[in-house]
Amino acid sequence: MRRILLVALILFKSVAVLATGRDSVEVTSHIPRQHVESSALRSVGFSKRRHILEIEFINGAIYRYVDVPASVYRDLLSADSKARYYDLNIKRNYQSIRVKPRAKDHLNN
Repeated sequence: MRRILLVALILFKSVAVLATGRDSVEVTSHIPRQHVESSALRSVGFSKRRHILEIEFINGAIYRYVDVPASVYRDLLSADSKARYYDLNIKRNYQSIRVKPRAKDHLNN
């Protein structure tokens, strides 16, 4: 239980409003992201202190990936295909949490 609370505090350090039912969690991000040229990713950012990688996708969704080494962030930025690097090296390899739903999901709620 303590580990879950610690992870929640790390992931939701900034303003978070928890709701019940069909409402979602609103999180304000304080991890600066930089725009990237990609077919799937819009911007990426990294917290060196917390080892959190934050990715904003073209569809508007934002995800945080926990316990990511700085080398993975650097390799992502330097990859010829950032979408392919994400698919092969980040997706399903690190615990993630959705910070913001994709635009279509957000409008339907």
